[in-house]
Amino acid sequence: MKYQPKGVCSTSIDIELEDGIVKSVAFTGGCNGNLQGISRLIQGMKAEEAIKRLKGIRCGFKSTSCPDQLAQALESMI
Repeated sequence: MKYQPKGVCSTSIDIELEDGIVKSVAFTGGCNGNLQGISRLIQGMKAEEAIKRLKGIRCGFKSTSCPDQLAQALESMI
């Protein structure tokens, strides 16, 4: 699924889930190294656990962040 994040530097998030497990995540734009790290850390994790860990994270003074947007994308998929 391709997700269009809002309020962050990344312009899209490509997510693959299989039976509720995160198979792959790829961000376009944003802080490349950090987002690659997050993507690899949640690979193989249950979507619910990833949501629990990432939801609500803020970036500076923004009300959201790329990890929070990823959590929102996962929520929309399950």
